[in-house]
Amino acid sequence: MAEAAARNGVIINADSLQLYDALPLLTAQPSPQDKAAIPHRLYGVLKPDERCSAAQWRTLAIREIDAAHSAGRLPILTGGTGFYFKALMEGLSPLPDVPPPVRAETMALQKELGNPAFHADLAKIDPVMAARLNPNDTQRLVRAREIIAATGKSLAHWQSLPVEPPPARYVFELVLVSPERDVLYERCNARFDVMMKNGALDEVRNFDRDIQDEKVPADAPLTHALGFRPLQAALRGQMPMDEALEKAKAETRQYAKRQVTWFRHQFKP
Repeated sequence: MAEAAARNGVIINADSLQLYDALPLLTAQPSPQDKAAIPHRLYGVLKPDERCSAAQWRTLAIREIDAAHSAGRLPILTGGTGFYFKALMEGLSPLPDVPPPVRAETMALQKELGNPAFHADLAKIDPVMAARLNPNDTQRLVRAREIIAATGKSLAHWQSLPVEPPPARYVFELVLVSPERDVLYERCNARFDVMMKNGALDEVRNFDRDIQDEKVPADAPLTHALGFRPLQAALRGQMPMDEALEKAKAETRQYAKRQVTWFRHQFKP
C-alpha cells in the first residue's frame, strides 16, 4: 500500500483465489478501506463456479497493466500464485479458446462421472495428458478434456508450441518479501486468528451452505482456500473446532514454506 501510494500505483492481483467474489476474509483480500485508498484490480472479479487458467489470468493482467500505463500509473502486481508470474514474465504456449458449450459439456461430464471415471475417460482419448495428471486434479482434468474436445488435439501438443513472450514494452522489477522462517510462521498464525475474529467462519458456513444447495460445485477452486476444508469439516460435525483451527494454521504455514522455496528457486536475482 505504501509503495503504491508513493509511486502512483495500481495494485493488480496475482493470487488465484483472490480472483473470486467469495471468501474475501479467508483468502486475505484487501479490505474495502484499502481498495478505496488505492486502485485495486482483479479482486473478486469471478463467480465461485468459474475457473481461471494461468493463460486467462495473463490476458486479464495484461489488460490491466496496459490500462494502468495509459492512465500514467505504475502497475504493481502482487500475490502468491507463482505460476501466474511465470506466465506473465516468461510467456506461455498459445492455447486455443474453448467455446462455452464445450466447456459446459465437459464440466457436466466431470460432475456426472466423478474424477476417477472422468480421468479414465480422458485416458481413452488423450493418454498422454491423462498420464501426466493427478486423477484428483479436477481443474486440470477438465482443461485437458475440453481442449481435445474443442480442437481434436491434445493439450500436450499445444503446450509443446513455442511460448508467446510477454509484450516487449514491459520491464519487470521483482521484489520478493521473504521473512525469516520463525517470523513467517508467527505471522501466519496471527493472520488466521485475525481472520477468525473478523468473521471467516461465517464465510465458510455460508459458502458451505451454497455447496450443499448445489449453487456452487463441491470442488470449486475456492474450496482449496487455506483452512476451508478443516473449518468445513468442523461445521459439519466431522472434526472438533480446536483441531480444525490448528489444522488450518498448519496448512497455512506449510503452504507459506512451499511458496518461499518455489520463489527462491524460480526467481533468482
